[in-house]
Amino acid sequence: MIRAYILNNQTLTHTTLEPNSPLPEKTVWLDIKCPTEEEREWMQHIFTEEVPEEDDIDEIESSSRFYIDRDGIHITSLFPQRKGRETDGANVLFTIRGNMLISFREEDVSIIRLLRHYIKHDRLEVHDNLDILLELLDLKVESLSDYIEDSYTTLEETADQILSDEDDKIHDLLQELIFQEDTITQIRLSLFDTRKAVRFLRKTVSGRLTPLQFETIDEILQDIESLLPHTQFLFDKINFQLQTAMSYTNHKQNKIIKIFSVAAVVFMPPTWIASVYGMNFSTMPELSWKWGYPVSILMMMISAALTYLFFKRKKWL
Repeated sequence: MIRAYILNNQTLTHTTLEPNSPLPEKTVWLDIKCPTEEEREWMQHIFTEEVPEEDDIDEIESSSRFYIDRDGIHITSLFPQRKGRETDGANVLFTIRGNMLISFREEDVSIIRLLRHYIKHDRLEVHDNLDILLELLDLKVESLSDYIEDSYTTLEETADQILSDEDDKIHDLLQELIFQEDTITQIRLSLFDTRKAVRFLRKTVSGRLTPLQFETIDEILQDIESLLPHTQFLFDKINFQLQTAMSYTNHKQNKIIKIFSVAAVVFMPPTWIASVYGMNFSTMPELSWKWGYPVSILMMMISAALTYLFFKRKKWL
């Protein structure tokens, strides 16, 4: 799908382009999502170089994500995506060509959908294509901030479950902590990526930026710098809760093993007595003794009791 956003007196209107449609005049933003083969052929009239492929926008090298060629200035940015409870990242390739912004993506991006909502309800003031790109990056940082707040809330809840004696709760807790660790990783990657993108943008188009746009860039960078320590704190908090949960689980297991070990030692003297009188030697006077059986039972009980009391006195139980 190809949408063209036309700027008239700071007001944006959009139209969906067919593969054979001409590019409208005063197009300030061309949003391309999951193009068909026919739309890719139409895009060849837009791009001087090769039309980007999905593999191209998923490259991780900086030279592949931020560069300049005959088509303009290219910035690939990682956008966070919430799919159910899971957080994933979607790469979007932005090309700044003159007064037009071209965005290319292979999947729906919730932040771009939110920006379209703002445009539809006239909640966005746009002067040029850079305003659109900066607004998207600003919305992304705000979204990442919300994700961080959600993680704080979740980790406060998991902290109350660490000392639970229910195995099912411990299992769910460990799963939740691993899930949160993956979420924070995605957030941190997106923050680092956004910082690189904004710095590259400021360096390459500094001559075109208005004072308000410079201020917006500085605010985005300040927000990123303020959020990064939070992600590190969350990593530390997750690791602490994981270690505490594992230590508590090991402690419970050690208590169980301790009980079995003590039980084995307590029954060791009675076992020895029973083993002695279980021998089949002919010269064992106690075998013909009338009180041999009850006395042996009493000896086993006394030896077990004395061993138990010894452990109790040493506070090993």
